Amino acid sequence: MQIDVDSLQTYNELAREGAHSAARSLSQLTGIETRVEVTNLSLMTPSDLQYEYVGSEFSAIRIELDGALVGETVLTFDTDAGDRIAESLTPNGNEQLQRSSIEEVGNIMTSGFIDGWADHLGEVIDSSPPVFIQGSGMDVLTASAISRDEQLFVFRSRVESTAESIDFDILFVPDRTSLSSVTRPTDEGISFRKLEVFNSMTRNGAERAAENITAMTGFQTDVEINRMKFVPIEEIPVTVGDRRYVGTVMQFCGKLNGYLVILFDHPSAEAVVDALVPMETDGEWSEMEQSAIKELGNIMTSGFIDGWANVLESSIDHTPPTFVSDMGSAIMSPIVGRMAQTQDHAFVLDSTIQTDNEGTFRCEMLALPNGTELRDVLCDLLIERAEKTHVDPSEVF
Repeated sequence: MQIDVDSLQTYNELAREGAHSAARSLSQLTGIETRVEVTNLSLMTPSDLQYEYVGSEFSAIRIELDGALVGETVLTFDTDAGDRIAESLTPNGNEQLQRSSIEEVGNIMTSGFIDGWADHLGEVIDSSPPVFIQGSGMDVLTASAISRDEQLFVFRSRVESTAESIDFDILFVPDRTSLSSVTRPTDEGISFRKLEVFNSMTRNGAERAAENITAMTGFQTDVEINRMKFVPIEEIPVTVGDRRYVGTVMQFCGKLNGYLVILFDHPSAEAVVDALVPMETDGEWSEMEQSAIKELGNIMTSGFIDGWANVLESSIDHTPPTFVSDMGSAIMSPIVGRMAQTQDHAFVLDSTIQTDNEGTFRCEMLALPNGTELRDVLCDLLIERAEKTHVDPSEVF
């Protein structure tokens, strides 16, 4: 099955417009002003999607789709947001009445989200009656969606209120065959399987980077989430957010060019530095501490990039790491500015390395390859022995 990258851009824009329509519907029904923060398309395994919801309690509305597009949409609210919406719709109403009102809101919002897709395709998309869910973790999707032995395409929009703490996600998980059937035929399409294999190679690289963290610091680490995101260039800083990070930025070049950004949250960065160069600090990042972060970033990058070089049978070099300490969006903005000169959308390979070591240790790895070169790499990829990727990746390409 082939998918056209230009069609991905179109569908990502449709998802964003649909999210705006859904947000307007919520505002009109409840009086709560909202805005769409970010919309992107991710390729990820069902287990990675499940992990994002583990430990969180939520209310959700799930609606299954049929017709021109098959799949399901899910609106997920945290418990407090769901309660506020229900109260705004039916003040002092009983629980059953409030649940019914949320289901109706979900139905109206989903219609607004899907109508643009139906108009674009010129066909009918049917939707099932809304189902109200209260749960956590794996309850967010139907068993049929998360039991597939394949990676999922997940359209996600994050909607936030302007005044109140009412945030929610809109997930659209289409059936891959259905999505492929509405993608225009093209000789320049990329197969789903090739995207899957490359995404798996990214996880392998992140796992090697995690092993390097363990070797240098003694922290037992693992890759918790790995996904390939397709994002409008201007939205990349927003996806990282305004949390403060410490880390490194490097450029890689060769058959594939781009940037690799490694970001530690502050507690994790302090733990890393303490493990590498135990010393008292005055709250600023000293030259020795910066050098320790850069050295770890250098070794993590080598583990990550060398795996790509091996499978591509081509050298990929990288520049010395640059130390960064700032809000995530501020770190990403200069990179995005340079990439925006040649492309409107980008594939962002996003891996989260995490462990528990006297608190949660967390590291984000973001690889941003040049879009045209990534297409060329994927077109050259051979998948006859893709199932052996985990044994000998060099045989896949």
